[in-house]
Amino acid sequence: MNRYQQREQAFALIFQSLFADNEPDEIIASLNETDTEIGEYSKEVFFGVCEKKDELDSIISEYSTGWKLSRISKVNLALLRLAFYEILYVEDVPDSVAVNEAVELAKKYATKEDASFINGILGAYLRGSDK
Repeated sequence: MNRYQQREQAFALIFQSLFADNEPDEIIASLNETDTEIGEYSKEVFFGVCEKKDELDSIISEYSTGWKLSRISKVNLALLRLAFYEILYVEDVPDSVAVNEAVELAKKYATKEDASFINGILGAYLRGSDK
C-alpha cells in the first residue's frame, strides 16, 4: 500500500471515528476482524490525530473564520485534522504535500467548494505560521 492509499485509509478511520464512541483501538480491532489490511502509516496518523484532536480542532477553529467547528462537514473536519496532523507532526511530509493531498481527497469525497475551503484554511495557516 503506497503513502497516498495509507493517507486515504487514515482519512477513512478519522471519518469513522467522528460517528463512533469507540476508542481508536476498538475501531482498528473491528477492521482487523474483516481482514482489512491497515497500513502502519494509516495507524500512526489515525492514533496521532485521536491523541492531538483538541489541539488540531483549536487550530481549525482559529483559521476557519466565521465557521463553528460544529458547522464544518464531517468529511472536511476529518480532512483538516489529517492535514494539520501531517503538517505539525510528520517530518517527512512536506507541508505542500499535506495540503495537496487533503485537497485531492476533498475533490474525491466532497465537492470542489469543499476542496477550496480546505485549501483556504490550510493556506491561511501556513502563511501565518512559522512552519
